[in-house]
Amino acid sequence: MKGPQFKVWLPVAASLLLVSCGGSPHAPEEKYFLVATNIKLPYWQAAGAGFRAAAVQLGVKTDFVGPETYDTKGQQEEFRRILAQKPSGILVSPADPELMKGEIDRAIAQGVPVITIDSDAPASKRLLFIGTNNLQAGVMGARVAAAKLKAKGNVLIYTMPGQANLDERLRGYREVFAGHPQIKIIEIIDVKGDPRIAFDRTTQLVESKKPLPDAFVCLEAMACEEVVEVLSRNRISDKIVVAMDTDPGTLEGIQKGLIAATIAQKPYTMAFVGLKWLDDLHHHKPAPLDAPWGQNTLAPIPSFVDTGATLIDQSNVQSFIQAVESATRKRGG
Repeated sequence: MKGPQFKVWLPVAASLLLVSCGGSPHAPEEKYFLVATNIKLPYWQAAGAGFRAAAVQLGVKTDFVGPETYDTKGQQEEFRRILAQKPSGILVSPADPELMKGEIDRAIAQGVPVITIDSDAPASKRLLFIGTNNLQAGVMGARVAAAKLKAKGNVLIYTMPGQANLDERLRGYREVFAGHPQIKIIEIIDVKGDPRIAFDRTTQLVESKKPLPDAFVCLEAMACEEVVEVLSRNRISDKIVVAMDTDPGTLEGIQKGLIAATIAQKPYTMAFVGLKWLDDLHHHKPAPLDAPWGQNTLAPIPSFVDTGATLIDQSNVQSFIQAVESATRKRGG
């Protein structure tokens, strides 16, 4: 995502939405959808929980849908299927922003509000993006890597090129490493949504008997657990691993000293706030819905709501786990 026009701080946005949505009449046929991919991942399960929690507060119907594996075409087909149901609004995390652009634009043309969360499709007519400032998330991780490397070493990166949020994280890493000319990105691996690719490539590197990279960086949630598994099996303990997100295996890796740090996002918050925005936009549609609101200084909606990110390392991993467990118990999860 490049150059958002402006931000609305989350607490302000949320409070405004609570006021505006609190008195909204909800017709029995109202229904909102969250469309993701790999929906069985802990990350997306957290988003689904936030979506359901907001639905309970608002008293509306919702459905959380999408492929159970990384399947960009499957996500496109699922989006088309729910659009045919005339939904009240759609949250979507575009795995392939170019592929989803036309689908999002068709929904907007039919008067259906669409908000992107987690991953953006900035070239589409989506109304706003709610999620992490992914450039800053990349910067955050890169600073950890640079410090651990003492500003010198070779880095291997696992990602999925073309997915907007991951590309922004990579840009953050490149920007930081540009200030450390002795740090080199020697390979970028496309894991294609399949953690086995990360496992297999790391295994190949170990078995090649050639010098290994000094650091392994994961821009998505799945790869680093596989990297750590390979390194551990081969009793390699002198490599730096910087992960993304807070899957249980990643947090365990930090506790054991196998992963230097990870960047925690807020998928629960993205979906929770996203549904409240959708509800408000369904009842109070800006006119016309397909206007370039991001370029309008008097727009009734922001371009970007930053839900924040947190660096998790050994200094705070235990308190983070305890806080999540406490919040889960309070929600009855």
